[in-house]
Amino acid sequence: MDTVFIEDLTVETTIGVYDWERKIRQKVVLNIEMGFDNAAAASSDDLTLALDYSAVATRLIALIESSSFELVESLVEACANEVLANFNVQWVAIKLAKPGAVRGAKSVGVTIKRFAEQHGA
Repeated sequence: MDTVFIEDLTVETTIGVYDWERKIRQKVVLNIEMGFDNAAAASSDDLTLALDYSAVATRLIALIESSSFELVESLVEACANEVLANFNVQWVAIKLAKPGAVRGAKSVGVTIKRFAEQHGA
């Protein structure tokens, strides 16, 4: 199984549990890996047989920008579900970071990995 990735996808959203966080938009940064068989696309040089990482990014940006989760755990789960439901991947691993959320730390967040067979795909 091959891995297709998107690094450092930065999106602004409403995220957080504190009152002041509900009134502002904050950056989240995603690093995404997806299990996809690239053999057909590679042998044919046919974009329609490849995993369209631009479409994945566009879909996740729209989801995140319009969301208003309190927990990064909820947001990253929604992102994984979106990828599994709409793209033909075997699995998705997402690291979602919230830069500057903890004083003294560059970033905090959550990493998850979900599989298509668990999702019903």
